[in-house]
Formats: sequence, structure tokens, C-alpha cells
Amino acid sequence: MRHRIAVIPGDGIGKEVLPEGMRVLDAAGRRFGFAFEWTTFDWSCERYATTGRMMPEDGLDRLRPFESIFLGAVGFPGVPDHVSLWGLLIPIRRGFRQYINLRPVRLLKGVRSPLAGRGPADIDMVIVRENNEGEYSEIGGRLYRGTPEELAVQQAIFTRRGCDRVMRYAFELAMTRPRRHVTSATKSNGIIHSMPYWDERFAATAKDYPGVTTAQYHIDILAAHFVQHPDWFDVVVASNLFGDILSDLGPAIAGSIGLAPGGNINPEKEYPSMFEPVHGSAPDIAGKGIANPIAQIWTGAMMLEHLGHAEAARAVVAAIERVVEEGKTLARDLGGRATTTEVGQAIAALI
Repeated sequence: MRHRIAVIPGDGIGKEVLPEGMRVLDAAGRRFGFAFEWTTFDWSCERYATTGRMMPEDGLDRLRPFESIFLGAVGFPGVPDHVSLWGLLIPIRRGFRQYINLRPVRLLKGVRSPLAGRGPADIDMVIVRENNEGEYSEIGGRLYRGTPEELAVQQAIFTRRGCDRVMRYAFELAMTRPRRHVTSATKSNGIIHSMPYWDERFAATAKDYPGVTTAQYHIDILAAHFVQHPDWFDVVVASNLFGDILSDLGPAIAGSIGLAPGGNINPEKEYPSMFEPVHGSAPDIAGKGIANPIAQIWTGAMMLEHLGHAEAARAVVAAIERVVEEGKTLARDLGGRATTTEVGQAIAALI
């Protein structure tokens, strides 16, 4: 079996960690009897600097035939973040209906959480972020630019279909986990229309899952609870903005954003899904060979599971766990001195 995968290294450390993810996935394929056909696209801020576009006009058409997209990182000084994001990632997420952004958060053995007294049993959750609408809509604009009357309007969009499908995904995921618990992030005390509607759809969805317990918190106190009571959480479902914030906070309490995987999922597999680590392009350490590739490798394990290779995915995660717990080959963010390549080689060798 051969899988056709589009590869977008992107910017900064993406170009360094993504080859290590490929190395580990190729090793998993050799062990479990499948292979990858990698096709690399140079779509990045560097391309934007020379062509004025993050990707060509027919970019989505060129990606459509692939089973999945394996992405490193996007963003670099000199190109505004909204240009790089809206020029590449968001068109892919929306054009391919990747309405689930899935981000596991786990404290691994051998990693020290910045939260005093917390161990691996205390931090094990999955954040399910709505990925196609919500606060990150394109509807809005600016008026009277450069004058004292200048104004900006940004319209959030919450549809029944959009809310229900992300919530249903979260409940279905919770059914596969031992705790069977879903927490909803809201702010219905301050955002008068969209968040009460989100709460209504959450309550309606919960009725279809009597075997799943639920909780609901306003985003401000929920962020505090992540720090004070991370053991309360199992599956957390959130809107686009709230999920974005929580899925950076989660890895921070789990020891390092360099360990955090992520996936942009089209559950129906009508379009390719895209797998990218949570960390950014980290231009401050780019080119030094010291970036932690584990997030990219773990992201690859998520892609394996999506492609139907659950056993191979488990083997990759087990190799990550062993390398981290042994502590002999760790990158600098985890207190080690290993290079990006050395970490990737160590994990691949265990597959």
C-alpha cells in the first residue's frame, strides 16, 4: 500500500523538523507494510517574498488528489502574520472543509510540567477546536481609514451545522476515552448572541449522549482551571478563537509546545486533511538544528491513524514516549543537548 502525501515544509524550523517526521513515518511504513509517496511544495513566506503569493492560484487543485497534507510551519519576519495565514493555511482549511482542529495535550513521563506537583495522570486531554467559522470569519471591513473616525468591523459566524458537527465529533471522541467527559468553552455572559447560541447547541447535542458527562465554563475561568485543575479535563470543545488559545495553553502546562501535535481534519475524507504541529516557525532558532521534532513526529502519528494505520500510530507514539522517558536524546526545550536530527533518528530507530 502506498499513500500519496503532499509535503509543505513552510518556513523556519518547519524545514528542519518536517524531514524528521518523514523519517519516522517511513520507518513505520517499513515495519507495518506500507509506503509513502512524498511530493514537496515550496509554498512559504520565502515564496511570497519573490512571487507575492504564499501558494499559486491553483494551489487547492494541486493538493486535492493527495490523501493528506503534511505541513511544517508557516510564518517569518517580514511577512505579516495575517498575510501568511490567510494566504495558505486558512484557504486549505476551508477549501477542504477541515472543520475539526484536533490537538491532543499530554504530559509525558520524563517531562516536567511547570505546574507544581503535576504528573502524567493529571494532564491528558484533547482539544477539539471548530476550524472553519466562528470568530475567524472573513466578513467585515474597515471604514474611513486614516481619519479620526476610522473603524473596523469583524463579524463572527456561528451556524447550526458548524456548531453541531464539531460538538458531535467531540462527544463521539469522548465515547472512545475512559472518562467520557466533554467540557465546553463559552463566554455567554459577555458575548450576547453567538455564545448563548453555542451553549444551546451544546446542550442539545449532549442529550444524544447520555453516557457522557459534561461541564461548561466561561473562557476566562476555563483558562485558569487549565492551570489550577488540569485533571478536570478530558475532551474540550471550543470555538475557533477559544480553541486556538486553549490549544497553546495546553501544551504549555504539559511541558513544551515542542511536543504538541495537531490535525486539521475533514472527518468524511471527502478532501485531504492537513497535519501540522502546534508550534510556529520559531525564526529565533531556525537554522541552528536545535528545534524539537517531536511535535512534528507526533503529528505524523495522527496522520497515520487518519490513514487507517492505528497500530503504526501507536508504535510511533510509544517510541516518542520511550525516548522522552529515557531522557538520553532530548532537544534543548526539554533540557537536553541533542540536535533535531539526532532526536528524529532515535525515534525512528525504535520503530
